[in-house]
Amino acid sequence: MAHHLHRGDLPKDLDLGATVAVDSETMGLDPRRDRLCLVQLSAGDGNHHLVQFAAGKYQAPRLKALLTDPDVTKLFHFARFDLAMLRRHLGVVCAPVYCTNVASKLVRTYTDRHSLKYLCRDLLGIDLSKQQQTSDWGAAELSTEQLSYAASDVAYLHRLRERLDELLEREGRSDLAAACFRFLPYRAELDLLGWADPDIFQH
Repeated sequence: MAHHLHRGDLPKDLDLGATVAVDSETMGLDPRRDRLCLVQLSAGDGNHHLVQFAAGKYQAPRLKALLTDPDVTKLFHFARFDLAMLRRHLGVVCAPVYCTNVASKLVRTYTDRHSLKYLCRDLLGIDLSKQQQTSDWGAAELSTEQLSYAASDVAYLHRLRERLDELLEREGRSDLAAACFRFLPYRAELDLLGWADPDIFQH
């Protein structure tokens, strides 16, 4: 895998195709409190582009253009969190999106294990290391291990989508999944406005 680290934005003339895998690393798991530190992207070709942000510096016009491009589908795992982070810090509504976590929950109803680690293991036979998940992503200089971990979070999303699309089609839930994906940016907006817990859809 080739990792390309960029400071503050993507480089000019970078073409990641019509479907790009996206993930983020943050200082914590509260979108209203914690800051965005890194955004990872991959076209599924073995190259990974990592955009590192200094605190409060989120101009990134090229990254924003990609995230809002209606002709580019953005692949996430647990998109709800990443979309909220991107909305708050970059000020963009990222769409259209596909979420492997939601897709997995719609078709892998025989298990309650829908994390990226389990999806890669069960559907692709790949064992992901999560050792760096809780490291300091706000550091000015990220370690080689951190960069490799961040890249691995987007490295397999294209392949997972292919497998999950097969299962969605088999189970007759492709349209339902598409409707869920369209709603995800609104779900993230509700989280940012304070309706994460209690969930507005609960009784």
